[in-house]
Amino acid sequence: MLDSSSLYVNDENGNEKRMEILFTFEDEDHGKKYVVFLDPEEEEGEVYASAYDDDGNLIPVETDAEWQMIEEVIGAFQEDEDAVEE
Repeated sequence: MLDSSSLYVNDENGNEKRMEILFTFEDEDHGKKYVVFLDPEEEEGEVYASAYDDDGNLIPVETDAEWQMIEEVIGAFQEDEDAVEE
């Protein structure tokens, strides 16, 4: 489930974890909405992504083409963040 700044996922043990949303975007080519997020408790800062529906339910990314597009969007986001910090 998504709210304005966080979402909740179940870990491998079935425990609910709060994740911090970095940004959301819509891809017209795939007709899907995506959310990019991270676990604020992880030191590595690994970034995760998932599609989501109108009710905020997460949907797994299904194709390599989608992953490639998401990685490009994340790269552009990181470049923008780096430019702001300079």
